[in-house]
Amino acid sequence: MTVPSRTAAAQLAVERAVAELRRGGIVVLRGADGSGGLVIAAECCGPRALQRLQGLAQEAPVLVTTRRRAEAIGMEIPPHIAGGMGETNKPITLDLPDGVPVDIILRPHESESGAARAPGGRHIALSHLSRPVASRAPQVAEAAIDLAKIARLLPAVVVGPLSRDPGNKRRDWAREQDLVYVDVADIAAYEETAARTLQQVAQAHVPLEGAENARILAWRPSDGGKEHLAIVVGEIDPTEPVLIRLHSECFTGDLLGSLRCDCGVQLRGAIAQINKLGSGVLLYLAQEGRGIGLVNKLRAYELQDDGFDTIDANEQLGFDADERIYAPAATMLTRMGIKRVRLMTNNPQKIAQLERYGIEVAERVAHAFPANGHNENYLRTKAERAGHLL
Repeated sequence: MTVPSRTAAAQLAVERAVAELRRGGIVVLRGADGSGGLVIAAECCGPRALQRLQGLAQEAPVLVTTRRRAEAIGMEIPPHIAGGMGETNKPITLDLPDGVPVDIILRPHESESGAARAPGGRHIALSHLSRPVASRAPQVAEAAIDLAKIARLLPAVVVGPLSRDPGNKRRDWAREQDLVYVDVADIAAYEETAARTLQQVAQAHVPLEGAENARILAWRPSDGGKEHLAIVVGEIDPTEPVLIRLHSECFTGDLLGSLRCDCGVQLRGAIAQINKLGSGVLLYLAQEGRGIGLVNKLRAYELQDDGFDTIDANEQLGFDADERIYAPAATMLTRMGIKRVRLMTNNPQKIAQLERYGIEVAERVAHAFPANGHNENYLRTKAERAGHLL
């Protein structure tokens, strides 16, 4: 029998934990320091799972989310609490008194009049909400938030603290309880490891509107997780800088033609431009909504309708302004023999990220389109707050 490598086993454990979170199940986490916790995603937490978690945990369950999400529901977080000012992505641990529903963390903040909180509105301390407490297992808290993000769920979880496990017997205990187990270190390494294990699993000639001489190459990580695509137009010459575009998938813009963003026109415009210039590659990356997923992107749209810009909306949900990573893009390019590129982008971060992973950006090729009457604020925010070049 073939024994899976440590890397493969770790990736599989994280994928199983993601699936368990999404279906409302309990996941056992163990930190390198022996700390442990039982974790349920707040938005999937049903009464039976919560009751079981309470029965198995050594201490009362707590809510864990990011500082920005806690503030979005109306909490005032003291600066000395972990995840203080300037650390919006760090986890905040909140006491969960009897009678306070878990889904309080999912609700939008309301003012005293009951109206939705407006941008720039003051935070109101609500006495019926849970209060911030010091986390006894910061490794577990941070990993639990990371796991929720990988699962494309809101970064809010219920954690049932467990006693320390210096003898590393937690895995066996989880197996006895029929619970999914994962090490904190494997969650932290998951995205980068998945990128390193990408392998081409299929390719086909697919004539496209605007580029009839096109091939699509599919890439899959070793754990069978998210697949990324490479659209190759014409015959590329890896000995010269290759014209490329990094395009994050956008269901609403790419497929439905949404006018809230410029993704659809950027996708089709890039393919047409690559074809016009002779050859190149468009990498279609599975990181919808700047990496927060389609459902959370729709939630962000609701907040934008209330007056938040695209960056603030993501942060109100508890995410960073941009959760994307570009390790998959670098791996795909490297395995296609492409080391130097001419990058079609207006986002300086894409240049920095590719170069971080060893891809030389020989030239930036501007790639912008005019506003359409619906996305002016979106484009303005990208330029003024995210540093995109026009």
